[in-house]
Amino acid sequence: MTKTQAASAASAPRTVHLAVFDSLADWEIGHLMARIASPRWQRAPGQFETRTVAETRAPVRTMGGLTVVPDLTFDQLDPSASAMLILPGGDVWDADPTANGAAIECARRFLHTGVPVAAICGATAGLARAGLLDERDHTSSAPEYLQYTGGAYAGSARYRLEPVVDDRGLITAGPTHPVEFARAALARLDVFTPEVLDAWYRLFGQDDPSAYGVLAQA
Repeated sequence: MTKTQAASAASAPRTVHLAVFDSLADWEIGHLMARIASPRWQRAPGQFETRTVAETRAPVRTMGGLTVVPDLTFDQLDPSASAMLILPGGDVWDADPTANGAAIECARRFLHTGVPVAAICGATAGLARAGLLDERDHTSSAPEYLQYTGGAYAGSARYRLEPVVDDRGLITAGPTHPVEFARAALARLDVFTPEVLDAWYRLFGQDDPSAYGVLAQA
């Protein structure tokens, strides 16, 4: 590789992949996706790009009524080409326990190779059914929600009554904590400096107007 090629590779954006499917709860990942894709306030603007991934390239319809055309399919996604896989919630996780199997197997590959996975709400049930929460601290909507998944879940001893948990790159959260979910994923990706991340959370998560001054300076 030449010096020019090396410099280009070093400056190329890192890709964060969002799993998409019919009934996706778009409000659960809105804060996170906007802050990853927008250079505003970032430690190194332009360091990230976002791509959507699904079982097929067919358009999907979110819970909010938005149509999303996936950029690629799970069988095309190599963890080494990704900075993180994000699994949002959605009605399908509970309506059809066999749904999103490709997404769960992709998450398994990511965790096996040490690439972070962030799952919220119903997506934690999918991980629980696959046994992917058994060896890591985690949270979800409630302990009972995971216990009743009917899958291979044996991780109740690792359940934490916290808004969000990050254990070795597996980030989990319940549906009432999308801002905390975003904060944990942004911290894992190192999108903001600690000072900016703290101010962002105080403004959007705690309605603290004093934090705006820090963001304005950033």
